[in-house]
Formats: sequence, C-alpha cells, structure tokens
Amino acid sequence: MKAFIVSLLLGTIGVPALPTDQKSDPIVKKLDEERFQKVLDGEGELHLVDLWLKTSDELDSARYNPDRQNVYHLFTRENPQVSQPMLVGNTGLLGLTNYDPERRTIIILHGWRSTATSDVNTVLVPAFLSAEDVNVIVVDWSAGAGSINYAAAITNTITSGESVARFIDWLNGVTGATPGHYHLVGHHLGAHQAGVVGRHVDGNIAYITALEAAHAGWILNGDKLRPADSSYTEVIHTNAGVMGYLGTLGHADFYPNGGVNMPGCSSQACDHARSYFYLAESLLTGGFTGQRCATYITAMTGTCYLWGNLHMGGLVPKTGSSGIFYLRTNSRPPFSRG
Repeated sequence: MKAFIVSLLLGTIGVPALPTDQKSDPIVKKLDEERFQKVLDGEGELHLVDLWLKTSDELDSARYNPDRQNVYHLFTRENPQVSQPMLVGNTGLLGLTNYDPERRTIIILHGWRSTATSDVNTVLVPAFLSAEDVNVIVVDWSAGAGSINYAAAITNTITSGESVARFIDWLNGVTGATPGHYHLVGHHLGAHQAGVVGRHVDGNIAYITALEAAHAGWILNGDKLRPADSSYTEVIHTNAGVMGYLGTLGHADFYPNGGVNMPGCSSQACDHARSYFYLAESLLTGGFTGQRCATYITAMTGTCYLWGNLHMGGLVPKTGSSGIFYLRTNSRPPFSRG
C-alpha cells in the first residue's frame, strides 16, 4: 500500500442527470419515500441516486462477496505507512504480522465509493498510532462500496458488516483478544456498518465512533446504527440533515457548530470530512468540550443551557455517559477551543 497522501476536496461538484425509470426493472423496496436524492461519496463528489431498490440492485449486490473480497490492512507503530495483510483463516500469515492481541485494536470502515487510501484513513491511521500503541486495521470494502449504485451499496453495507464481525470473531478466537479491546470507527456508510459489526460480534464491542453517518436511505432502515451496538457509541454530526444523519444515533451525539456549516468550509464535502479531522485532533490533544443540550434541535441552534459537559472523541470510551452536546470549533487547525 502506498504511503499516505492527504487531500481534502473543496471544489465545485457536478451532479449527473436524473436516472431514468425502467418499467422492465421492478421496484423491490422503498429505502426512502423521496426516490431521487443527492448523496456525497467519500471522495467529495455529489451524485443523484435512486433510493427505490430495484431487481437490478439486488442482482448487483449479489455479486459482492465480502468474505472473499474485503481486504484487511494492518498498521502498527512498527509499520505505520505500509500495511500488512490479514486473511480470515490464515493463522500462518497472521503470525508474520505485527499484530499484538495485548494492544487495543482500532478498525476503520470507510464510506461510499472510498478505499483504503481515502482521506478518512490517511487522516486517522497516523493520528491513532501517534496517540497510542495500537493495532489499526483498515477495512477495504470497496468491492461493495465502490458501485455507483447507491441502493446496492446500502445492501452491501450490511453484508460487509456481518463479514467484518466474522473476521473479528476469528481473530479473537485464535489470539485470545476480546471485544472489549476494540474501537470501531466508521464514516458515512461505514458508520452504520460499524453498528452492524458491533451487533454481530460475539460479545460487547467497547467503543464505536460514528462519523457523519449517512442520511439518505437510513431513516427508516432497521439496520442503522443504534446505541446498543457497543458499550459506548458516540456520533459526530458535521453535515446533519443534508448529507449526514439528522437525529441522534448513539449514547452521545455531538453537533459541533450546530452540526452543519463548519467554520472554514465552503462546501458540503468539506463539512462532511470535518468529522474525521475533529476526531483525529481529539486523539492527540483532547479538547472539544461539548455543552449538554435538551434535544438535537437545540444543539443545532446552539441554545443549550443544561448542566453537564462531555469531551468529544478521544481514545477512551466514556462508558456510562450519554446525551446530546453542542460545541464550537475554530475554522482551521487546531480546531478545538478547549
């Protein structure tokens, strides 16, 4: 895997023409009442997608086999830039890697049309390794997430999550690691996938951080992220109600700057990406103190006067904490105001 090169896309985004409805392609399920919606992919490009699942979408999803096609990249402080592969069932290969079951393990799940080298990984992998001696496993599920067919990608999000859970169960079984060693981090579709992983692992995952969980196709979706998917589930909203999920999904939901229109950003793509930049900074410096709010509406308007603060992000799960929180950030690094 090549050395990381980080680039944030802030340019003008084009939108394709409206998809045509094919009478020969029957509708199987409505993923949302509003059929055609604009969705940002993990690379900052905007697409007009069809949220009514059709027979062709199911056929597209059926071609994706996550047990065979997902790729697991291990990074440690011994190999911070070039990954080591991990294969389910291959204990010999596992023994040649720098994986240490005594360390905490971070698993990062990218979003729609992203890969192992996408910005969410290039930002977070070095931040985690700088902050603590951990195992970082980047899941490349681009075989399922890479399709321009967003409806199929939603289905693949779920099947991939179930497969990642099987990977974790295998890894724990051969190394003695436990679910309490794990921190799952997911962006966009990967945020909901983290929930699927957590609820299918044999045991309780310690910590989930959901970054800008996808909005389109998930409001009525029974497989969306939920608090009980880990012992402590935290959500960071930076484009809420536009590309990111509007309401609460975790034990603690943070709405920096009201959850939309991040300072220093001039595009939705920038807002969408800020979530993982904020998390990366929180791993290294702390900061980001949120003020408790009564509802997500008051968090989005910044009218929060309830007693109690909570730090956003960070290395350690704040198990037992819950609530909705508002905070303000700077327009450039360091983003935290303390």
